[in-house]
Amino acid sequence: QVQLVESGGGLVQAGGSLRLSCAASGRTFSSYAMGWFRQAPGKERAIVAAISWSGDSTYYADSVKGRFTISRDNAKNTAYLLMNSLKPEDTGVYYCAANSDRVSGLYYFKSRYDYWGQGTQVTVSS
Repeated sequence: QVQLVESGGGLVQAGGSLRLSCAASGRTFSSYAMGWFRQAPGKERAIVAAISWSGDSTYYADSVKGRFTISRDNAKNTAYLLMNSLKPEDTGVYYCAANSDRVSGLYYFKSRYDYWGQGTQVTVSS
């Protein structure tokens, strides 16, 4: 079992930055691919970014490419999402998720993730 706890959300003006953190319990974090998802009001939860277990491979949704950076520190059992140049359309609840397949790669669909955090609210004002 893995428990994921997000932090770092909040209210920020457009153009600002936030860094989200996802702290994982357990000793096998380094073998989990990780993802960050966003759920905007009235919309489906959708992937924002993903990272392989080694951190060598990353994926970004087109809407955040060039503005967001996903990273991980396996020694600290933590994944991060650095969000720059935030826009009002980035508003939503952000969730981190872990895939426990133990197969190196990236995962784009929420159905491929086994563990989820409780989410952290990000609100970007115009």
